[in-house]
Amino acid sequence: MDLHEVEKLLEKYWQCETSLEEEQKLRDFFASGTIPASQQGAADFFQYLKAEKEKTLSKNFDGVVTKKLRHRQSGKIVEMIGYGNMARIAAGVVVVVAATFLIRQEIRKSYPKELQDTYSDPKMAFEETKRALEMISNSFGKAKKEASKMQMLNEAEKKIQAKSVDEKINI
Repeated sequence: MDLHEVEKLLEKYWQCETSLEEEQKLRDFFASGTIPASQQGAADFFQYLKAEKEKTLSKNFDGVVTKKLRHRQSGKIVEMIGYGNMARIAAGVVVVVAATFLIRQEIRKSYPKELQDTYSDPKMAFEETKRALEMISNSFGKAKKEASKMQMLNEAEKKIQAKSVDEKINI
């Protein structure tokens, strides 16, 4: 086989497009011993494949594997949670519970225990409440006046829009 044909077959081989016969031709060529220097890498690859194909198992392979499997089955294979991991988890839970307790205590300290009356005399408290409600009422009165101004602006805007629509229709 000439070098050009070998290169074509190798290209097909690397692209996984060769037939079994073509692959056998390549194996035969690289087993012949007369290999050009440019194809030395491919020759090494095919020699490796040949050497691996010739390897066989030892006579006592089945016995050794069976013995190792039996030995492994008798012992504990997997330990899911060890004592060290359980201790870490317990410590984490303790830290979270302690932090929650301490934070709740600090929050309780910052709030007053109960609301206290600011006035000891009920009449004075009534007068103060009355004065606060009058102030709110006055504010509502001012807001009502401002709202009426807005109403007037809205009506003027509607009139202007109506005029512009009438003008467009007449044009």
